[in-house]
Amino acid sequence: MNKDDEKRIAAKLARIMAMLCVRNTQLETLHAGQGPITWTGDYSDVFVVDADGRRIPWSDVSRIDDAEMRELMRDVVNRVYTFHMCADEPSFRDDIDRRLSASEKCDEPTLEAMSSGDVRAGK
Repeated sequence: MNKDDEKRIAAKLARIMAMLCVRNTQLETLHAGQGPITWTGDYSDVFVVDADGRRIPWSDVSRIDDAEMRELMRDVVNRVYTFHMCADEPSFRDDIDRRLSASEKCDEPTLEAMSSGDVRAGK
C-alpha cells in the first residue's frame, strides 16, 4: 500500500472512530447547558463566582471535575474497545458504512505529538 492510501485510510478510520467512540458519550452531557456570553469574543470578560465568593476568570475555571473526567474516559475507553472488538462483525461494518459520509464532514486529521515522542518528526 502506498503512503497516500495509508494516510487516506488512517484519516477515514480516525474520523469514524471519533464519531462512534467520542460523540454521544458523557462528553455530550458535559457540553449540555448554557454557555456564557462574551462581548470581547475571547471570554476575558467572563468570570465565575464560586460559593466562597471568589471571582475566577473563565480561562482559569476547571470545567470538568475529576468524577466527570473519569466517567468520560471510561465511556471513551469502552467505546474504543467495543469498536475494536466488533470491527469484523458484518452488522457493525454496515453501521460504519452508513455513518462514513457524515464523518467526512470532519476536518482532515493531522499528526499530533504524543507522550512517546513527536510522531510528526518520525521519532
